[in-house]
Amino acid sequence: MTPLKLVFLGSDAIALPLLDWLAGEGSGLAHVVAVFTQPDRPAGRGQTVSANAIKTWALARGLPVHQPELVADEARAQLASYGADVALVMAYGHILRDDFIGTPRLGTLNLHTSLLPKYRGASPIQTAIASGERETGVTLMRIVRELDAGPVAEVERTAIGPLDTAQDIEAKLAAACVPLLARTLPRLRDESLVFRPQDAAAASFCRRLEKPDGAVDFTQPAATLAARINGLFPWPTCSVPLHGQEIKLGRADAVPGSGAPGTVLGSDPEGLLVGTGTGVLRLRRLQRPGGKLLSAADFLRGFPVPAGTVIASRPMPPLVSTTPFRR
Repeated sequence: MTPLKLVFLGSDAIALPLLDWLAGEGSGLAHVVAVFTQPDRPAGRGQTVSANAIKTWALARGLPVHQPELVADEARAQLASYGADVALVMAYGHILRDDFIGTPRLGTLNLHTSLLPKYRGASPIQTAIASGERETGVTLMRIVRELDAGPVAEVERTAIGPLDTAQDIEAKLAAACVPLLARTLPRLRDESLVFRPQDAAAASFCRRLEKPDGAVDFTQPAATLAARINGLFPWPTCSVPLHGQEIKLGRADAVPGSGAPGTVLGSDPEGLLVGTGTGVLRLRRLQRPGGKLLSAADFLRGFPVPAGTVIASRPMPPLVSTTPFRR
């Protein structure tokens, strides 16, 4: 059968494993004919304007690239010019109008990195981990104007380990897109793929993360804090004030024990031990300003933190809501 003509819309490197698959083993199912991505932006410490990973991938393969600031009439006309069977969106970063969504013959689909209807919104990977979930996944859905509310075709699930960070889970979900598309594209092509409505009553919402979200309140249970620290690494990264410096936290877990919230209890071979509202928080990776992220053992050799040290708590902004966050 003839491969589907597919236009891809995305701006984040999480989509690269899927795009590589589409350009190789998956090329018999769908052929990428064009790419839409965000305009070039300043990035890094030097704020150098450069192409994102998706644009770089497309240009290396000689594909046309479109970078509209707004997806309006011109973008719709560009999409229509390719006669695409389907448009596929993943981490694009633009709101799409109804006329754009309806332009491809089989519509516009989205790969959302949560098990919908949980964690609709901008930070589903981080929020699922920070909320203590032990499973997440990628959902293939139709796009509608309401936030991540379209009908769902299928999901590909992946486990969240007790020490997995957002960086770890993002890599797992990037890989999970491939088997999900491998089994759904053939049914999309013959128009037998079924999309089912989401249960709106079970929906939860997350939002774009900001630096203040990295606060740590040691009166909370150790398991809650470990999940938040892991979920918010590498962005925005949890941090604590310690000896007059802001120390970033890269990985943590909860262990049995007790101690006054925020009080350093000592260390073990795996991390720095701190009392919490329930249980003990073990900080496994720490980083001084301007330094490298180190194991706790290496960090403590150059930055001693004696037992009895008290680390101040800070209020932790909520990451999840039963209604969409206001922008």
